[in-house]
Amino acid sequence: MANVSYFDIPADNVDRAKIFYASLLGWKIEPTKVPQDPAKKAQSEYMDIITGKEEPGTMNMGGLYKRQMGEPIKIFVSVDDIDKVLAKVGKLGGKIVMPKEMMKGVGLVSMIQDSEGNILGIWKPMME
Repeated sequence: MANVSYFDIPADNVDRAKIFYASLLGWKIEPTKVPQDPAKKAQSEYMDIITGKEEPGTMNMGGLYKRQMGEPIKIFVSVDDIDKVLAKVGKLGGKIVMPKEMMKGVGLVSMIQDSEGNILGIWKPMME
C-alpha cells in the first residue's frame, strides 16, 4: 500500500506563507537541507517544513516554495516499484505529467494527473 509521505505547498510569497503556517500551526520552516541545483535554488526559494516529531503512522515533513505556474498543493506517495505504478496510470484514466526522474538525495520522482484532474507525486525513495 502506498503511504502519503510528503507534501508541497506552492506560495506566491514564500516569506508570507512561512509566517502564516508557522504562526497558525506551529510548523518549523527552514531552508532545505537537500542538495539543489544552484540555478534552481534561487528561483524556487525551497523551504523544508517539519510538522512535528516523527511518530509511527504519521507524516511530519513537507516543502514550501515559490509558486511557478499556479500549481496547487501536491501530495507525494511512496511506492516500492515506481515503474509498475506508472504503467497503470493511463489504463486507469490518468496521465503522466512529469516523467520519472532521479532527484539527487531524494530518489525517483514522477508526477501524475489522476482521473479527476488532480496532481499526485509518485516517489521511490533512495535506499541508504
